[in-house]
Amino acid sequence: MGAGGGGEPGGEVVLQTERLYLRRFGAGDARLFFELDSDPEVMRFISHGEPTSLEKIEKEILPRVLGYHSCDPPQGCWAAHLLADNQFIGWFLLRADRIEPEEMELGYRLRRSAWGQGLATEGSRGLVRQAFNGWGYPRVCARTLLGNRASQRVMEKAGLRFEAHFVYNLETLPGWSEQERQAVKYSVNRNQFQTGTA
Repeated sequence: MGAGGGGEPGGEVVLQTERLYLRRFGAGDARLFFELDSDPEVMRFISHGEPTSLEKIEKEILPRVLGYHSCDPPQGCWAAHLLADNQFIGWFLLRADRIEPEEMELGYRLRRSAWGQGLATEGSRGLVRQAFNGWGYPRVCARTLLGNRASQRVMEKAGLRFEAHFVYNLETLPGWSEQERQAVKYSVNRNQFQTGTA
């Protein structure tokens, strides 16, 4: 199936919300990653707008994503599609946090055409709920750059709350100034999410 076409994409569905479903990526999905990462606005807070090469996606990113499938309880990076027409709109992520691996990190990257519709919040909240109620994880966190207010609003609406400021290291964001690497961490535990106290 093409990136924006109809028809039923392959890959096991792991989560469905009111307007979205998340499915496992497959070995033939490199083009979806490439097209998403080719939009400078999508990549603004990730790589200063530089696209990710298809070679890197095929040789590094996609094999890592496919490797998540063997995890138990589940974790992974899942393709997000609209229920209405199966259109691919991006992905949502739940994996061990790179800085504090005892916590699960929430992530998301959506096409610009999907921005401003509450889809990032809907997918994130559904994934956080599944992480706690379905998979038994005790804590979920998310990280973003200080300047990325849109992403911070998604975290807040998904039930996470501000935890701390920090600075990404140069290994994570090579070539970025210290000011550009200023970031924030949000988090929520199972009890806070279930009781709505977050």
